[in-house]
Amino acid sequence: MTDVLRRGRASLAFGFFAQGVAFALLVTRIPAIQDRYGVSDALLPAFLAAVPILAGVGSVATERLVKRIPASRLLRWSQPVVLLALLGVGAGERMLELGVALAAFGLAVGVLDASMNMLGVSLQRSYGRSIMLSFHAAYSLGGIVGASLAWVGAHWELALGVSYLPVVVVLVPAALVGSRWYVDGRVGCDGAEEGAGERGAVGFKVLLPLCLVMTFAYIGDSTVSNWSAKYLQDVLGSSEQLATVPYNIYMVTTLVGRALGDLGVRRFGAVAVVRMGALVAAVGFAVVAAAPGARVGMLGFTLLGLGLCVLVPQTFVAAGRLFPGASDTAVARLNVFNYVGFLIGSPLVGALGDVWNYRGAMLVPMVLVLVTLVYARSFATQPDRYGDGHERPRTADVGRGSNGL
Repeated sequence: MTDVLRRGRASLAFGFFAQGVAFALLVTRIPAIQDRYGVSDALLPAFLAAVPILAGVGSVATERLVKRIPASRLLRWSQPVVLLALLGVGAGERMLELGVALAAFGLAVGVLDASMNMLGVSLQRSYGRSIMLSFHAAYSLGGIVGASLAWVGAHWELALGVSYLPVVVVLVPAALVGSRWYVDGRVGCDGAEEGAGERGAVGFKVLLPLCLVMTFAYIGDSTVSNWSAKYLQDVLGSSEQLATVPYNIYMVTTLVGRALGDLGVRRFGAVAVVRMGALVAAVGFAVVAAAPGARVGMLGFTLLGLGLCVLVPQTFVAAGRLFPGASDTAVARLNVFNYVGFLIGSPLVGALGDVWNYRGAMLVPMVLVLVTLVYARSFATQPDRYGDGHERPRTADVGRGSNGL
């Protein structure tokens, strides 16, 4: 293993961590943002929906930009934009300024998410063993840190700008320094990059199963993030204080699952890990739906964290494995369905809860997650099938942990 790879892995993990901090600081302070700018309850959903929609636009743009600009450079400059846009959200005074800051945040997040996962996929290919879950574990850790900082800001009643400024001052220069060691393409034992700028066709029919898995995983994730507190309080009769616990548990179990997940992939293979994750997540939704009280409900949310956490990282890896000559394009297209799931999940559960009931609504993401089992073979190491129908043999089984370099 070369120093180039080690530094590349550490710097990319920090990039994931910084993004987790930034995103958590935004979403956990939405009530404070609403109060600062006087955004009405009717208008708030439009502002919130604009961020993932523009992120999807940014991801599509990244697919085109990466043909001319290395993914490492896109990540290097999109991350400071995300952080500065976050500061803009906290420092503005008029609704127009909020709109501009959120637009910049959304577009830059789309570029950042796509380029981060592009580098993660290519770096795992260079390592020759599963490491992708460790990057997403760093993101989960960043989310926990960001949520904790948001709590401190809210507890001390700090202005948003004052709360965000120290984080941005620390993370922007750190991210810029760390970006010096990002690795594009595949790196050989001598440290030289191989295969950067590879080209190939990405057949959407082949990619579609992974797109569906990505969408269903984020429907499940957005259900937890948007409805866990309300469900525990309104349906299971918990106190307001206890209702804040499930999401924290979910974040912690997501971190633990991802920190250990790479070992599972190396030992049992990606297909087994994805199947187990889908089953555990489905059981979690079933427990939440049938829970007689708050404590059993929290057990369900714990299972959800352990199950859902493995699906998204492995989906990105599978896309890169299916299209090794065009992994950047495949990752960028797949990343769009991250935002599709996020947009669908919360309104879907809310609408079903209103017209039916919230226990029944929890069964819908359960069924969608179970559909992942149908597509589990898409995560296997097997001959690559492109849109033109040609088969190409694999050169290495990165899912089960070859010796690597």
